[in-house]
Amino acid sequence: MKKDFFKYQAQTTPHPLAMEISHAEGSYIYNRAGKKYLDFVAGVSACSLGHRHPRVVESVKEQLDKYLHVMVYGEYIQEPAVALTKLLAHHLPSSLSKTYLTNSGTEAIEGSLKLARRVTGRSEIIAAKHAYHGNTMGSMSVMGYEERKQAFRPLIPDVKFITFNNEQELEQITTSTAGVILETIQGGAGFITPSNDYLKKVSKRCHEVGALLILDEIQPGFGRTGKLFGFQNYGLTPDIVVMGKGMGGGLPIGAFTASEDHMNTLQDQPKLGHITTFGGNPVIASAALATLQEITESDLMAETLEKEKLFRSLLVHPLIEEIRGIGLMLAFMTPSSEITNEVVLRCQDKGLILFWLLFEPRAVRITPPLTISTAEIKEGCAIIISVLDELLQERKLAKN
Repeated sequence: MKKDFFKYQAQTTPHPLAMEISHAEGSYIYNRAGKKYLDFVAGVSACSLGHRHPRVVESVKEQLDKYLHVMVYGEYIQEPAVALTKLLAHHLPSSLSKTYLTNSGTEAIEGSLKLARRVTGRSEIIAAKHAYHGNTMGSMSVMGYEERKQAFRPLIPDVKFITFNNEQELEQITTSTAGVILETIQGGAGFITPSNDYLKKVSKRCHEVGALLILDEIQPGFGRTGKLFGFQNYGLTPDIVVMGKGMGGGLPIGAFTASEDHMNTLQDQPKLGHITTFGGNPVIASAALATLQEITESDLMAETLEKEKLFRSLLVHPLIEEIRGIGLMLAFMTPSSEITNEVVLRCQDKGLILFWLLFEPRAVRITPPLTISTAEIKEGCAIIISVLDELLQERKLAKN
């Protein structure tokens, strides 16, 4: 199968990890040889409830017996999508009342950019340097990393960039600005959290000039930071919130939510202002509904902050320079990209899955399922420390 993988399936890098998967359950993934791997990545923050959570699986099975896709998005009333969007509205601030369901986070970003332009009648979008919002042409246009997008130019026009957490640059948000799009916590840049009420100050500036604030919650959302959405930690409400990844319990979904007045602008003049065939798919909406119910009805969000404390107490080592992030959206920094690469690869050999971040080569991602147990955290951290000990010893020997 590995030969066919490389021959027939398009790759995203020259050197994929190429682990052959047999099955997955809870916090573990199993390869075809029967070896199990403790998963500290959760499909890059996507499997909020771990692998094959019983509530998600049961919800999917029930829907499979009723109907699959029946009509393009928005034409028919389908219970899973209606129930999901209603429950989202219940858990969001009242101004965020209407949700458009998409197939992915990057498609939701596209919709949010269109919505900001439609509502304001302006074209300028302001994003952050080192931002990542997806990889389609629109979302790539607001990516703040030239190396990754220069090969695909020209991208959409009228996009400017400011520095995350730099208040002096907020004056660049003007009456020409349709929307400001920021990750609530910068992911690819190294899990950079907002400081000194930065997001509140961005929101205030947007309101002063009539621009919309779009917050990308694709990674922080769905309980990963101890709140359902990361912005709820920072005392503000965006005009548009974008979600994805952990929303679907392991199935592909995204969404953007705004006020009813704003969202209704996509209905007419022109009609079909945003359209998707499979958005709101009933099977996937069922999985997302079960995921949201489990997260909001359980103690998982409160436990997330306790698990963060445990990670921080266990991951103390001379080769760990700092730990960034909040809740179970964490990354530890090593002295170099070479050490980070060795940590990721050697930990996988020892049965622990870690991963990289897009733009910070020294970072080691730790984004396990919210359901991970204390024992599993201790097991995984012990593997990390053992690998770091090996690397530290090798460095000492090399110096001698």
